[in-house]
Amino acid sequence: MPSSSLPCTARRPTLDALAEAPAFPLDSHPNRRPLSSRATAWAHWLADGLVRAKVSPNSVSLASLVFAALGAALLLRGAQPWCLVAAAACVQLRLCCNLLDGMVAIEGRRQTPTGVLYNELPDRVADSMLIVALGFAVAASWLGWLGALAAALTAYIRVLGGSLGFPQDFRGPLAKPQRMAVLTGALLIAALELAVFETRLALLGAAWVIALGSLVTCVARARAIAARLHERGAA
Repeated sequence: MPSSSLPCTARRPTLDALAEAPAFPLDSHPNRRPLSSRATAWAHWLADGLVRAKVSPNSVSLASLVFAALGAALLLRGAQPWCLVAAAACVQLRLCCNLLDGMVAIEGRRQTPTGVLYNELPDRVADSMLIVALGFAVAASWLGWLGALAAALTAYIRVLGGSLGFPQDFRGPLAKPQRMAVLTGALLIAALELAVFETRLALLGAAWVIALGSLVTCVARARAIAARLHERGAA
């Protein structure tokens, strides 16, 4: 048959080939978080593999919840350094899922009608599980709940700006990637700290940084929306 002589890449376009379509929205989309990791070769390789395997982006979004739950459990159990290192790996795997679900949906042209729900809701739950677990791990549950609430509020303000007709604002200083970077770094430092000094002060510091940094981010985003509303009113 003539089609059997075609190479595999001719029958199944790669992610890069799909993304080259001129009408296809990429990082320039105003409501898509700008991420430098989206342009890396490893991210494209993984996303292309998921597209070829016909994995739905919604499934990838749900997988992030699995990694977040596992990371939270390891964090709560973190009496051993290996638990904290494994929790740090789970945080990064959760972020990897957050990156790949969008790439599979948009660059891979596998968007679904419910994709926006799967993109947002698992993210909020995953953030809360990890940050609340962090608070309990340092015997300051109230600080974990405060951090989780503030983190969710940053997303609410971002989406609120979008509902008012503005591009969604992903500014920090402590947006989701920065929050998870703080948590990952603290987990690795705490693992070393626990092995040498039998303390985990780095985790307590991270809980404070996440809570306060998220509150500052809420204020920054709210002020930006207010400024845009004033500009709109004066136009």
